[in-house]
Amino acid sequence: MDLNTTWFVLVFVLLIGYAILDGFDLGVGVLHLFARDDREQRLHMNAIGPVWDGNEVWLLTGGGALFAAFPPVYAAVFSGFYIALMLLLAALILRAVSMEFRSKLESPGWRRVWDLAFGLGSLVAALLLAVAFANILRGVPIDAHGNYAGTFVGLLNPYSLLVGVTGLVLLVLHGAAYLTLKTEGTLHDRVRRWIPRSWIAFVVLFVASTIASFFAAGHLFDGVFGNPLFWVMAVVLILAIVYVPVASRGGRDFSTLVATSAIIACVMGLGALGMFPNLVRSTLDLSYSLNIHNASSTPLTLKSMFIIAAVGVPIVLVYTVAIYWIFRGKVRLTEESY
Repeated sequence: MDLNTTWFVLVFVLLIGYAILDGFDLGVGVLHLFARDDREQRLHMNAIGPVWDGNEVWLLTGGGALFAAFPPVYAAVFSGFYIALMLLLAALILRAVSMEFRSKLESPGWRRVWDLAFGLGSLVAALLLAVAFANILRGVPIDAHGNYAGTFVGLLNPYSLLVGVTGLVLLVLHGAAYLTLKTEGTLHDRVRRWIPRSWIAFVVLFVASTIASFFAAGHLFDGVFGNPLFWVMAVVLILAIVYVPVASRGGRDFSTLVATSAIIACVMGLGALGMFPNLVRSTLDLSYSLNIHNASSTPLTLKSMFIIAAVGVPIVLVYTVAIYWIFRGKVRLTEESY
């Protein structure tokens, strides 16, 4: 692969890492809305407490990689999706503030407010991220100067909303799988019951989204059927989807989480494969699309940034693995807990 292709892959790898890691954080946040009492709510927050901020580093790293490697894409996406990104930022900030402020007072009313803020912030963030991904898959109105020529309302088209809801349900499934790994007793049993419910909803929505993609984003399927990588990811995706309820019923909590992670990775990987070599497809004129060649930085920049990434990404990986190893096991409430 040349450096342009390498950076295309690296950007998507970082975004997939974020979707998997912060995805279950968001899923847990949505499930937080259905917690029965204060103890369950505290367990939810403490299940993700040691790792959520580290998980969001992957989003920052992915955004930084996009800015360094493909500046016009960064400019077009961040300007075109400005309102959506501000809403996303507000939702993520609300989640973080909720976790810090919730236990500052013993008042039940105070805690209910921050519990609602935490849950709604997670729901809005998950939905916005999925809708944004759907718009990138479908294509957006990019003009001849590489500028976004649409509106915020235009991003809320039926296809993107369908894929957005599908992504939201997938993250709820992912969050439930993570919670079963981190909880025990009655809460563990209750959370496990969310897995078949969200799995059925996801399968139905995923089939509908795939069919809709043939009509709203047919370009994603151009030439991919002859690519062996497509068939590898498609087979892994189907196996992972089928395996989720099997693993859950068998009490294999870690395997269930691996399966939901594989679903996220394969869905995003297939999307990237269908988009390649475009990063942002223009719906106004295909020649206006931003791809790995006309939107890339200079070869020297790509080379220099690749050297930096070769050092930085392994550090992020080591940090991530270390944190999850240190805080492995079931969550138990202590005086230091949220």
